[in-house]
Amino acid sequence: MSHSMRASRAHSLVVGDLIMSSSMKGHRQSARIVAGVDVGNQTTKVVILRLDGTVMATVAISVAEETVVAAEKAITVAVKKAGVPRGDLDHIVATGVGRNGVPFAQRTVSEVSCDAKGVTHLFPSARTVVDIGAEDARALSCDEYGRVHDFVMNDKCASGAGVFVEAMATALELSLDEMAVLSLQSQNEVEINCTCAVFAESEVVSLIHRQVPREDIARGIHDSIALRTTAMLRRVGINDDLVLIGGAALNCGIVDALARCTGRRVLVPDDPVMVGALGAALYAIEGGRQ
Repeated sequence: MSHSMRASRAHSLVVGDLIMSSSMKGHRQSARIVAGVDVGNQTTKVVILRLDGTVMATVAISVAEETVVAAEKAITVAVKKAGVPRGDLDHIVATGVGRNGVPFAQRTVSEVSCDAKGVTHLFPSARTVVDIGAEDARALSCDEYGRVHDFVMNDKCASGAGVFVEAMATALELSLDEMAVLSLQSQNEVEINCTCAVFAESEVVSLIHRQVPREDIARGIHDSIALRTTAMLRRVGINDDLVLIGGAALNCGIVDALARCTGRRVLVPDDPVMVGALGAALYAIEGGRQ
């Protein structure tokens, strides 16, 4: 999901510890270090950790090149930001849709496993996770060690993902930030029935012509995402500590809608797009200690 998804947080949101709070930028460390690389559809993320779990650097760059080029660029920027030479990296784990295209990684781990590992590190009581990215969404349940019990994915249709929200914002002639904040002002429910972005856009245009308030339409768009997400969650089981990660977690309208649809408090890390890379780095620590 694009950077413009960032918006003010809803009242239903609880913020987790900031991943970058332990950054050691510009300070050379002699301790062994590891890295997690998460290659997504729109961005490549890197988290560098010391073996004691201290975060030295996080980096996210837009994917404009082939996977190997984007991953190489991201890891180069990350080690520079951490203030350490590339040769100090003891172990690298890759995850994300492009994980098999990272030649310098010693291991690959699925996005689902890395999501669970990263979330339980930030929220030890969390047992249910939703990751809504640019082009897919997934829900999973896990134990206290971040081991996945069950998961469901929606990668065949983008109706429950970020590109759907972006298309709807365009139809409303609003930025993503504007639509997110505007939706919180709604006092009325509006149903968006179409799951296909093309037909949903036509539905939104029709609502505009009927002079339905834009804030109600915006709420209906976020509710449609939340309803499809809740359906996935019910298949894996919804725990009281529900964590939302991915680009959608930066959208206060989606966070609010998911809280209403599930009847649960929604927990969101300070940097929700970096959680997969964090999980990969935590797996790298396990590899680095072997």
